[in-house]
Parts: sequence; structure tokens; C-alpha cells
Amino acid sequence: MNLADMLTYADIGQLTTIAEHYEFECKRNSKHELIQSILVMLSRREFIEQQVSSCSDKDLRFLNTLLFDNRNSYSVEELQAMIAQTAFDGEQKGKKKPESPREAIARYKRSGWLFNGMTQNTRFLFQMPNDLKDRFRLELGMTLRKQISRTSEPPVYREEQNLYADDLLLFLRYLHQQDIELNQESVMYRRHQQQIMEMLHVGEPLVLKGGWRFGYGRTFGSYPSRFALLYDFAYYHEYISEDGLKLRLTAKGTEFLEGGMKESMVQIFRFWLRLYKQAVPNLASLVYWTSECAKDWVTVSSLHQAIGWLIKPYYYDTAESILNERILGMMLHLGLLRIGESPEQGMVVQMTAWGQKVAGKSSVLGGGTLHASIDKI
Repeated sequence: MNLADMLTYADIGQLTTIAEHYEFECKRNSKHELIQSILVMLSRREFIEQQVSSCSDKDLRFLNTLLFDNRNSYSVEELQAMIAQTAFDGEQKGKKKPESPREAIARYKRSGWLFNGMTQNTRFLFQMPNDLKDRFRLELGMTLRKQISRTSEPPVYREEQNLYADDLLLFLRYLHQQDIELNQESVMYRRHQQQIMEMLHVGEPLVLKGGWRFGYGRTFGSYPSRFALLYDFAYYHEYISEDGLKLRLTAKGTEFLEGGMKESMVQIFRFWLRLYKQAVPNLASLVYWTSECAKDWVTVSSLHQAIGWLIKPYYYDTAESILNERILGMMLHLGLLRIGESPEQGMVVQMTAWGQKVAGKSSVLGGGTLHASIDKI
């Protein structure tokens, strides 16, 4: 539902509160005049620009969550969880009394970001106007792109388009040909891991014992990042099974292999979004903003400046390591991104044509009026 519809259904109490919040000069007892004044003001690009430029990082992170969320309405509890998720440690320091989630919701209502539902079933829920989401998304995109430093094509760069789907087939063929034993933790022995790494198009160093590794998938703690995603994909799609202390190719995996089929890179990409969502809840939006900022070759340092504030540290993973390793590194492996090294400006990146297409596709990323849900994988 758009802003005009929500203003029409809103009670005069909320309309008056919005008008007072922005100090509009209009008759407070005329609902028609209140609606017209609010609609004109909230529809102006200058107003949206001022809102984005003056909002705190916390408010913009909450707004970003709304822009990429597929739900049409939210309960108070859902909004409180979203607000808590966008509050980073240390940002409330120096404030006498930190704002509570309920106070933040009330402020977002006064700002015209949130409205109560229109029906008997939704009147205790909250919604954000679809057209307001679109305006904020466009303005936020322009703000982020202004911080980006573009550069020329580096002398050497890496690109891995379609190699992931090819390596999935190589892994399944290896299982078809080898008798693989698992240890007591249901992990392949290192000799098998090393053989697989030497066989794949993109090999990785094996995981060393003693380091922390969790939160990015079922086997992330045992295997290198790229291979862990490949293994988890094969496991959850029932191409492989852990049968006691044996790793086996299932009947479904055998059929897939012998049928000469090849897994869709879009499906692997969507699986990655869902698998990493626990550690990086706003991953879909970060992929989208990366695609918006890196249509040309850009420096990674400027990308950090533009979108790093959207990334919440995850245990020992800093915002910088999450962007470099968990997002950009995996986007390279999934064929979305090419990465190079500039002698003058350090690491540089550019979205591939396929990456641009996928990142802007409504059926892939999920969320808001821009994208459909990814939760039905």
C-alpha cells in the first residue's frame, strides 16, 4: 500500500502528530488538509534527501532492513527485534538514557515511516508505504555511490564464473569413485580433503585446528569457506549423506550425476544468502548495495566507507573481515564479482554482468517492494 492510501486510512491523531513533528503550517482539525500537507512534503525528493543525510546510522540501518524485508506488516515484537539488531555496541555511549525500542517505534510513527494496519486484523500491526520505500532506496543508493572511488581496470584480476557449479560435479564424481571415511566428528580425513582441493578448479588451504569457525553453515568449522558451502549445498539437497562413518553419494546424487545435469548458479547463490543469514542478517541488502556501487572498477577501501557501517561485527569477525572474506570473497567464488589488485589503490572489485543481473532480479534477493522472498529455498 502506498503513502496516500495509508494517510487516508490513518486517524487524525497520527496525522496531527506527523504534522507537529515536521512543524507543518496547516489546519490541525482538517484531515483533508493534513493529508495533503504530509503527502506533498513526504513525496518531495529534497525531503527524502534531508532525511537520509540527517538520520543516525542506527536509524538508517533500521530503514535499510525495512527496504529489503519481504513482509508487508510487522508486529511490535518484530519491530523491536529489528531495532535491537540495528543497534551496534558502543553507539549509545555518552547518552544519559538510551532510547528504548518502543520509543523508537513511536518516533518512526511520528516521522511517517510506520503506520498502523487498516483492517480489524492488522490494526495492531505496522506497515511502511511501498512508494516511500522506493524513494528512500533511490536516495540511499545515491548517497552510497557518492562515497565510491572509481578506478581503471587492474593489470590482473580473478574471475570464477560457473566454476562453482563445475566443482560441485567434480566433488560428486569423486564421491562416486572413492570410498570416503569420516572421523568421529563426521569430518573427512585430511588426505581426502587435500585430494579434493587438488582436483577442484579453485583449491583452498585446509582448516587449521584451534581457530574459531562457526555461524556460516553446518560444516564451516571443519572445511575451508568455499568448499564448506559446496558441501552444505550437496548435503541439504540430499546429493550426499553421512552414513555412519562413511560419506556416500545418494541415489538422488547418482541420478543427478549420471543425468548429465548441472546445478543452477542462481540456486547456489540463493542457498548462500540463506546459509549466511544467521551471521549477516542483512546480507541480501549488502549484495545489492555492492552491485549498485561496483558497476565499474572501484576500490574496496571506498566500498568499506560506503557500506561498512551497515555490517554488524559477528563475534571475532569485524565489519571489515565480514565484507572482505564472507561477502566479497564468496561473491567472487559465486561468479558475481571480479577482484583485482591496483598498484596504487590496493584491492579493487567490479560486478560481473551476471552478478549485476542476479543482484537486481526480483526473484533472487528477496525483500520489500523491490525483491521477493528468499526463504522458500
